[in-house]
Amino acid sequence: MQRIETSLPGVYLLEPQVFTDSRGFFFESYHAKKFAQLGITTAFVQDNRSQSIQGTLRGLHYQIHHPQAKLCTVLRGEVYDVAVDIRKGSPHFGEWVGVVLSEQNKRQIFIPKGFAHGFLVLSQTAEFMYKCDDFYHPGDEGGIAWDDPALGISWNCAAPILSSKDQQNPLLADLEAHRLPQYEAL
Repeated sequence: MQRIETSLPGVYLLEPQVFTDSRGFFFESYHAKKFAQLGITTAFVQDNRSQSIQGTLRGLHYQIHHPQAKLCTVLRGEVYDVAVDIRKGSPHFGEWVGVVLSEQNKRQIFIPKGFAHGFLVLSQTAEFMYKCDDFYHPGDEGGIAWDDPALGISWNCAAPILSSKDQQNPLLADLEAHRLPQYEAL
């Protein structure tokens, strides 16, 4: 497994060592000891999986008082995955990074606690899976508008398919400080 730095400290693109032969391929998508050697010592407690059609945008989501670190991967298809630093007091507050994850490139993205997360489905369909280091708390969730002009995320999609909840997400600037996770140096 190779860790590739992104423009946001603590957000890593992970590229596995893939073994292929005439039967197909094999790789370790998670190995606690090997991840620890890469500086990722997060203990995951929940796996989530979704399937979405092309043009679906899920996000930008986060947990307020129970922020979740995430390890995201695509099992089928291709997505544009985005992490936004929304930690109050962070020197990178409001900055984002986006990467393409696909079943072909087999890459993963590690997103630390305190970041908003979202993805746009680029292929006809996509199966997306992510590990979390804390359990989901429905009353603790937050969201940010996918098209917040202050963030300027380059989704390259003018009219994504959104859930009714995501259509109502506020701008980052409109969120009160107590609705944001706190910055803790990584």
